[in-house]
Amino acid sequence: MGLLTFTINVTLDGCVDHQEGIVDDETRAFFTRLMDESGAMLWGRVTYEMMESYWPAVARGDEEAPPAIREWAVKLETKPKYVASSTRKDFPWTNSHHIAGDLRMGVQKLKDATPAGVLLGSGKLATELDRLDLIDEYSLLVHPKLAGHGPTLYQSGLPAARRLELVSAKPLRCGAVAMHYRRAR
Repeated sequence: MGLLTFTINVTLDGCVDHQEGIVDDETRAFFTRLMDESGAMLWGRVTYEMMESYWPAVARGDEEAPPAIREWAVKLETKPKYVASSTRKDFPWTNSHHIAGDLRMGVQKLKDATPAGVLLGSGKLATELDRLDLIDEYSLLVHPKLAGHGPTLYQSGLPAARRLELVSAKPLRCGAVAMHYRRAR
């Protein structure tokens, strides 16, 4: 069984707005390594639609992008992508699959079928999957910034606190820190 790892950019005040993070070669390399090491991506509908609106066009060459960005887009194009959604059923982006029905069973089945692990990249979905006790690890890129607005990490709360064990912490040149935690069981 593969691990489910939640990864996201987060500011010091908990903001997970994708526009608030520092984007440079080192932060891109962080997320590229995570994607390369995982067997699949898992998103909620909103994140899927945000990604779908840009990355396929970059991979095709329809959008101007530096070579490193295009290379990342091509990798993402080939990576299996799973979407948990109760409102959308059609996911035409290459290698996209719908997780329908019971969320716990669908995600557990995905974990069981993906020995290289699943990379979760949606904040709202992470809250739901944490409530179901399905997240095994957290790989957060903490940015040296106070955004002063939301959305924030776990803003709708969890039923109980989660104890985590630090696996690693690596400061980046831009001041962000790559934090890797594992659930303490």
